[in-house]
Amino acid sequence: MYITERERERGREQGPKRKMVGPKRPQFVLFGSSIVQHSFYDQGWAAILSHLYARKADIILRGYAGWNSRRALQVLDDIFPKNASEQPSLVIVYFGGNDSVLAHPSGLGQHVPLQEYIQNMTKIAIHLKSLSKKTRIIFLGAPPVNEAQILGNSDLLGQPLRTNESCRIYSEACLELCREMNLKAIDIWSAIQKRKDWRDVCFNDGIHLTAEGSEIVAREILKVLKEAEWEPSLHWKSMPIEFGEDSPYDPVAADGKTTKNVSREPFPENLDWD
Repeated sequence: MYITERERERGREQGPKRKMVGPKRPQFVLFGSSIVQHSFYDQGWAAILSHLYARKADIILRGYAGWNSRRALQVLDDIFPKNASEQPSLVIVYFGGNDSVLAHPSGLGQHVPLQEYIQNMTKIAIHLKSLSKKTRIIFLGAPPVNEAQILGNSDLLGQPLRTNESCRIYSEACLELCREMNLKAIDIWSAIQKRKDWRDVCFNDGIHLTAEGSEIVAREILKVLKEAEWEPSLHWKSMPIEFGEDSPYDPVAADGKTTKNVSREPFPENLDWD
């Protein structure tokens, strides 16, 4: 059904109607381009977070393949309305790789000049910081790319459309912005390249992450969450478990007389994310 702009505006004025299931959990929103949209695919980093935070937080995906920071600003108020009845506890933001592509002569396409990119990301950060005092923010810098693996990575003049060096420049701009605004940030560009074989194992098409690449991203995020001096802590081992109390309906223990609470047991048993 088509919704008019007036109806959309009326919905903003009245505030969102909350629809949910189960007890209210903290919300972790992942906001970004295809690195976010595809982050549940192939043991992706969002899937890892969702597994670790089961019964602790809801991982909410707001990923949009192909987007740059300009496109993100257009819908920022729709995705993160200031009048929402419940604001996220954590927002993880990624834009930059698409912004850094070679500019097209027509002016169309994904490229955003560096200074505008910095301004756009600043506006996103300011908006997210205004949502609530409890909302925490992590920015992800642009990851590297394997230029040789990217299909059709050149224009008609043979110039590369997407380069590892341009990703570095936009990543460093994002990290510097976060230092100035006292925001948590992760240098994905450097973290992935610590693996000597990163070009061979971290990407499925030169841009998007394999399970190995996603594991690096997930570990960097978990490290920030563990070390952050946030109250309450948002690290997965520190958060309460939903319905985690002992129950006579738990599995029967080895003694045959008591039950065993399995809600705190890692799966698989050798799980190690610290």
